[in-house]
Amino acid sequence: MKKLLILLERARNSSFQRRILDFALARAIPFNSPHGFRIIEVFEDGIKILLPYKRKNLNHLKGIHACALATLSEFAAGITLAKLSGTDSYRLIMKELSMVYHYQAKEDVVAELHFPSEEFKNKITLPLNSQDAVFVEIVVELFDVKKNHISTGKVNWQIKKWEKVKTKTGS
Repeated sequence: MKKLLILLERARNSSFQRRILDFALARAIPFNSPHGFRIIEVFEDGIKILLPYKRKNLNHLKGIHACALATLSEFAAGITLAKLSGTDSYRLIMKELSMVYHYQAKEDVVAELHFPSEEFKNKITLPLNSQDAVFVEIVVELFDVKKNHISTGKVNWQIKKWEKVKTKTGS
C-alpha cells in the first residue's frame, strides 16, 4: 500500500510517473490489465482514468462493453479511497455495484472522481472511531471524450480498521 501511495503522489506531476503507475497497477491487478486503463491525472482528492475504445473492450455492437464501464467505475472509486486513506489502516471491500447506462460508448471513456478529504474524514475516519465498519457510496460518472454522459456507477464500499476484521482460520 505504501508503494501505491508513493506512486500516486509522484504521478501527480509527471506523465512518466503516471506511465509507471499504469504499469504497476496492471501487474498488481491483472484482471484489469486487458482493459488498458490509463491514469490521466492524479488529484489531491481523486483521480482521472481513461478507458480506451479498443477491441478488447467492445461488445457485439462495437460499443464499450457494460462490464468494462462497471470495472472502470469500481477501479476509480477504489484507487481514490486507497489514496485518501493514506495508510494500511483500513480494509476496503466492495459490497455492491450498480450501474445505469445512459449512452452507448463509441469513443474513449473517462472517469473523473473527486472525494474531498473533509468528506472522507466525516464519512469514514470519524465514524470508525465509534463503529466497527462504515459503508460509503461513491458515485462515478463516466463520459466519453465528446462529453456524452455514458453511465453512472454507484459503488458501495465497506470500510473497516484492520484490527476489527475477523477472518476464519483453518478449514
